[in-house]
Amino acid sequence: MRRSKEDSLKTRRAILIAARKVFAKRGVSQTSMEHIASAAGVTRGAVYGHFRDKAALFRCMREEVKVPLVDAIDEAMLHTPDDPLEGIERYLLAVVAALRDDAATRETFHILIFKCEYVGDLAVEMERQVGRTGELAAKLERAFRSAARLGLLRKKATARLDALETTAFLVGLVRLWLLDTSGGLVRRDAAKLVRSHVANLRA
Repeated sequence: MRRSKEDSLKTRRAILIAARKVFAKRGVSQTSMEHIASAAGVTRGAVYGHFRDKAALFRCMREEVKVPLVDAIDEAMLHTPDDPLEGIERYLLAVVAALRDDAATRETFHILIFKCEYVGDLAVEMERQVGRTGELAAKLERAFRSAARLGLLRKKATARLDALETTAFLVGLVRLWLLDTSGGLVRRDAAKLVRSHVANLRA
């Protein structure tokens, strides 16, 4: 029984890895369950045994990356009660590092931004992305409110606007980072851009 469960988990993992590779290459709309099964070296029945349909497989692939990146912001900020802006900077740098160092994160964001048409069964995924972005902005706003109470924010700024500005900065940075395959646009200066962004928010 234990071996069977281990084999099942191994197969599921292989399917997810294969799906990420095929989605990144072909695009989500042009990928079939047959394509994924072939790439994973399993039967189409095995794929359906783990995932009801392509939309379910897509969601699982996305959750592996997006939830940790959003949730990690809480821990990053908890360790900087005297300077929440330092925690925000550390979080932004962690996202850049994940893009640089983790292929799964990099490929998943590439798929979400460039390789998916949010129509049909995947239309709801756009709503989820909006919701996740809202969660991130809300967490950032709480941190900026803490920074404001400590007198760390620039004058004539509000925690809400700073949070939205930082959210927009991060979304744009991730997009440009993925586009910059040659490394000459933003990748080599991404960390400097993050530090400059946070520095400009300080009093």
